[in-house]
Amino acid sequence: MTSKRTFTTFPVEDILTCKQQLLSWVNRFSSCCFLDNHGYAMPGGRLECLAGAGEMASISVGAGGAFSALEVFHRYHKDWVFGHLGYDLKNETEQRTSGLPDSLGFPDLRFFVPRYVFLLSAEGLQIGVLPGESPEAIWAAICAEPVAPPQAAASPRAVPAGTRPLPLAAAAAPPLQARFTHDDYLDTVHHLQRHIARGDCYEVTFCQEFFMEGVDIEPLQTFQALDALSPQPHAAYYKLGDRFLLCASPERYLQNEKGHLLSQPIKGTAARAPEDPEKDQALRDALLASPKEKSENVMIVDLVRNDLSRVCAEGSVRVNELWGIYAFPQVFQMISSIEGDLAKDRIWVDALKATFPMGSMTGAPKRRVLELIEQYERTKRGLYSGAIGYIDPEGNFDFAVVIRSLLYNRAGKYLSFSVGSAITAAADPEAEYQECLLKAGAIKKTLESVLSSASA
Repeated sequence: MTSKRTFTTFPVEDILTCKQQLLSWVNRFSSCCFLDNHGYAMPGGRLECLAGAGEMASISVGAGGAFSALEVFHRYHKDWVFGHLGYDLKNETEQRTSGLPDSLGFPDLRFFVPRYVFLLSAEGLQIGVLPGESPEAIWAAICAEPVAPPQAAASPRAVPAGTRPLPLAAAAAPPLQARFTHDDYLDTVHHLQRHIARGDCYEVTFCQEFFMEGVDIEPLQTFQALDALSPQPHAAYYKLGDRFLLCASPERYLQNEKGHLLSQPIKGTAARAPEDPEKDQALRDALLASPKEKSENVMIVDLVRNDLSRVCAEGSVRVNELWGIYAFPQVFQMISSIEGDLAKDRIWVDALKATFPMGSMTGAPKRRVLELIEQYERTKRGLYSGAIGYIDPEGNFDFAVVIRSLLYNRAGKYLSFSVGSAITAAADPEAEYQECLLKAGAIKKTLESVLSSASA
């Protein structure tokens, strides 16, 4: 079946206002996905914002034939689809198993064909509709959405970074809990380093979960607060009924543009001090000069190169940028860009199968560290460290890594976020713990603000 969707472009005077109204409008549907680039001039940038709302058809499956089912679903509809790949699809791609507890309940794989598609760029807002729908009426409804007062937020290059967790101020809020105590975390890192010393692996991305039970939040308000505090090039608001992803990710997992593949793994993090430009520059320079961070980055670059070589034309895989330092609101990140051209006998879904789960969230060698992650972590990752994104009718796609994100099950009143870091032989356990807290800083500040407002 071929989609009969048509697009109409409407001029936009204020992109920020348009995005705010569009987000508010798509949130009225039980299924929606809103992807925001926030104006970052990152490699591979295509549009400022994409969104899908309403559900004409969907696929929701567990690991075991999931990628093949997605390909058949997409081939049948030949339309835009939005959705996610959960971390536990590793059980399909790498023949692993999962037995950890899961309180969020996201499917391993879920995509939907939206009733409405929105593509926002400097040229305007394109509204894609199916026969019988009026794009003019939809545009009028979006423009009629009220514009909320602006959130208090610094510019994307000027937010001070904190390195320690902040207490939640709302007395009525349930406590924020951690799966690992500080000492538990340090002890686990020592165990992982013993595996590295034995030669089991040479890098493992170890993650810990923070969670709240019995908590009521307004997902859209919470996302807007997080998005204002930490605008990122792969921000996402994703709603599946009573399950929500509020994502402030800086990391692209994989993009396919007419057979040209781009992966941009992050390995290497440093705090920022934008209030002191000289110190800020020194922190950036120290990250770039760090042998440890550069070594961790290269390990994952090699893993991604190897994954891409399984589906790319011979000789086409190349490192376009190594150790690029990018500034984000709370942190500097070391990002490398690896490219390749899909082999003529391969299709788009083969690229996902060959590279998932992404090396930056596993470590190397991939299959062995997946076992260690299952052994030492205490909850199922689920959508965290999976991927969120879209596939267009031609099989072009763009997916972000789900990190720096809040996950919320409204029916179960369960809220979760996880953070991690790369453990190597040279890693200092206390420094890794502090890196986790640094990465969690914007989320904790967001929760403090939202829960304080709710209790006022």
